[in-house]
Amino acid sequence: MSISLETRALTVNFGGHVAVNQVSCAFRPGTLTAIVGPNGAGKTTYFNLISGQLPASGGEVLLNGESLTRHGAAARARGGLGRAFQLTNLFPRLSVLENVRLVLQARHRTGLRLLTTWFSQRHLVEEAGDILEQISLAARRDTPASALSHGDQRKLEVGLLLAMQPQVFMFDEPTAGMSHDEAPVILELIARIQARRDKTILLVEHKMDVVERLADRVIVLNHGQLVADGAPAAVMRLRVVQEAYLGAEVAAEEAA
Repeated sequence: MSISLETRALTVNFGGHVAVNQVSCAFRPGTLTAIVGPNGAGKTTYFNLISGQLPASGGEVLLNGESLTRHGAAARARGGLGRAFQLTNLFPRLSVLENVRLVLQARHRTGLRLLTTWFSQRHLVEEAGDILEQISLAARRDTPASALSHGDQRKLEVGLLLAMQPQVFMFDEPTAGMSHDEAPVILELIARIQARRDKTILLVEHKMDVVERLADRVIVLNHGQLVADGAPAAVMRLRVVQEAYLGAEVAAEEAA
């Protein structure tokens, strides 16, 4: 299957610190790739470079072979990159339904007029309602986004991604801050997207049980460099990964 997303020697410097260093990696449709590594390894920074929140110091980002390197975050989103953040990124004063409807309006290019009558946008309202059913928020459709719990806000953000219908889904610690009862809803949504096998999914995650459950592939960053890439079971057995992710002392104990 052809490559959908690729980074070539992607690099960013902050002063004298190289946060992401010459990372080259290709991603294909139908694959969920988990990006793991210790705190400060450059995982979220790598995401920011791909999605356009940060300009690169060097290297390229390509989608379907076309360079996005000079494009900002909005242009990359329109091109097919969908990003969910560690912190929710919603319209706080609008209702749950209106949040989703606005994204649908943008995708269908019907304009962003908030005063447009519901009747004239009935098909969008119905589509938004279907998405709210998928994310288990149909009962909260008229609730302002700011009044939702943190877990429900995370679910709504995934709903916005579903409304965008991107080619590439990017999830940055999607269950961070969620309760034990809330997290499975998000993981099931990601699993459903994965099961279609037509989208490219990138997942930054610290919870290894989530990685083991969902990942087709694991790449490991440490000190901004790509240090491992492969099947989850094989990658997690590598000593370099255990030292980077679990700590040198744990790796030594397991090797003993």
